Amino acid sequence: MSTSGLSLGSGAGSPISITGLASGLDTSAIIAALMAVEREPVVHLSDQQAKLQGEQQHLQSIQTALQQLALMTSEFGLPSTFESSQAVSSSEPLRVSAAASSGAAIGGHEVEVTQLANSAQRSFTFSSPAGEETLTVDGVEFTLKAGETAKQLASAINSNSSATVYAAVVEGETLVLSNRATGNTGAAFIEVSGSALSEIAGSAKEGKNAEFTVDGTAGVSASNTVTNGIAGVTLTLEGLTTTGPVTIDVQPPGPNVKAVEAQAQAFIKLYNSTVEAIHAQLTTKPIKKPQEAAEFGVGTLFGDSELTSLLNTMRQSMYAPGTGLPAEMSSPADIGISTGAATGAASSQSSIEGLLTLNTTKLTEAVQSNPAGVEQMLTQWSQGLQTQLNGAAQAGGSMEGRVTGDATQISRLGTQIATMNELLEVREKTLQETYAQLERAISQNTAQGQSLSSQSEALFRDDRQQ
Repeated sequence: MSTSGLSLGSGAGSPISITGLASGLDTSAIIAALMAVEREPVVHLSDQQAKLQGEQQHLQSIQTALQQLALMTSEFGLPSTFESSQAVSSSEPLRVSAAASSGAAIGGHEVEVTQLANSAQRSFTFSSPAGEETLTVDGVEFTLKAGETAKQLASAINSNSSATVYAAVVEGETLVLSNRATGNTGAAFIEVSGSALSEIAGSAKEGKNAEFTVDGTAGVSASNTVTNGIAGVTLTLEGLTTTGPVTIDVQPPGPNVKAVEAQAQAFIKLYNSTVEAIHAQLTTKPIKKPQEAAEFGVGTLFGDSELTSLLNTMRQSMYAPGTGLPAEMSSPADIGISTGAATGAASSQSSIEGLLTLNTTKLTEAVQSNPAGVEQMLTQWSQGLQTQLNGAAQAGGSMEGRVTGDATQISRLGTQIATMNELLEVREKTLQETYAQLERAISQNTAQGQSLSSQSEALFRDDRQQ
């Protein structure tokens, strides 16, 4: 039997440490085993809490996605989506590009460019001054300090909002000045005074206007952006039309097909990502034997009936006819927004999940042939889908109710766990004290037995000696 000693903490808050085992038993291991059994309910509650926390996080993520989708859906009801516009095209946009501004006359126009507008230019040799010097460019003064460089002067000119020119430094000490505006200047341009600059002979170039014709009528412009060539159209002259005229085609006013298509594509992208996120949660099974806290949150929404119903409702909204709408224009499917067609006898996985696709040809034809009908259908449909999404995701919706319910349960479990842990701490200290007293009693009994045995042996020796 072991006779090793004991060590008991004496402080009010200090733990009791059993460092010796007079009984020969591993008392610390016994206490640990007993406490492990008594902690099982706490472990169970902690697992429940981790599961609820995982579910809450998944629901909050889906709620946010649904709120964003509802906002995106509302944009189909904005009048700006269907504002009338005019399409203008160019047969050679790299030479002459065009854009409608307002009220452009429809039809084709021929544009020829014989000269592009450019700015006047002069080049100078720069000499760094030995002392401070004043330089004037078109009446704007610049002060040069002793030893300043051409780059420093160019920087001063370019940063001055009153200057009429831009400056560039080439080949070290050559300063090139060019007017900030293009157009015909005549012979008098970029007047410079000051000894730091000496003009390079033959470097002066006058500014020129752009020269062009529209349908045979000659025109000039100080800028390469022309607004008076075709009424309601802005032309940008990019190059000379050496191979023949460029054709500008102005279409009749109508809905902006590209704007409607862009809106539809943006909606489909967000709709599909939301559906994929929900579908992933519905099809992810719980881990059979989770170990880590995060693993308990996996699969908490597997087969969730509410989310399954929501996905079915969202999908049906793409096909369900609107109230009072004509059969040929009653749902998004009539303008090419659908879950796609089956391939052979089996549907694609994306179709099964309810992911949307866009038939751009069908959309373009619908918008061009019946813009009012498309607008009316999308407005009514978007309002209905918003109502469905908001019922689930907005304040007071079913999703928020579930998130709030999870939060309440998580908090309640946290309180239970904290209370039970406090009781377990008291229980562990009681066990430690009980076993410590047992060890102490055994140690004392052992010591007494050893003392009696010693006394008995002494008496026996004395009797024999007598």
